[in-house]
Amino acid sequence: MAITVTVSETPTYVTVNETTNNVTLNQSDNPITISTTTDLLTAFTASASDITIASHGTWGGGSLQNAFNFLTDQFYRQASEPTGDNLAEGDLWYDTDDDQLKVYRETSANIFEFVPLAQATDTMNNLDGGLF
Repeated sequence: MAITVTVSETPTYVTVNETTNNVTLNQSDNPITISTTTDLLTAFTASASDITIASHGTWGGGSLQNAFNFLTDQFYRQASEPTGDNLAEGDLWYDTDDDQLKVYRETSANIFEFVPLAQATDTMNNLDGGLF
């Protein structure tokens, strides 16, 4: 949907009074008219499921709501291990209980699990990548 916005105005009359330092804009004789080809409130009111996003990288395209779901299904930050059908190889989980960053990967034939990538040290300023 294309929206055209047209702004029409006549010259603005400005009066400056140097004695009182007042500036007066005469707008009653100078109306500004804005018109559009559609109702702007209606045009910009939409839910995330009504907005379409093109494919990019691993995102195959679809609604904005589905894009949000796609992103939130890849990154987790919680104490308990994520579970469910939405897990996919490469998903990341920061285990807040053990202070470890883990990746979901195939550890043996058709066996997928979260494997530590890095663990926080005592100061939480350094991460130890270990033997990954």
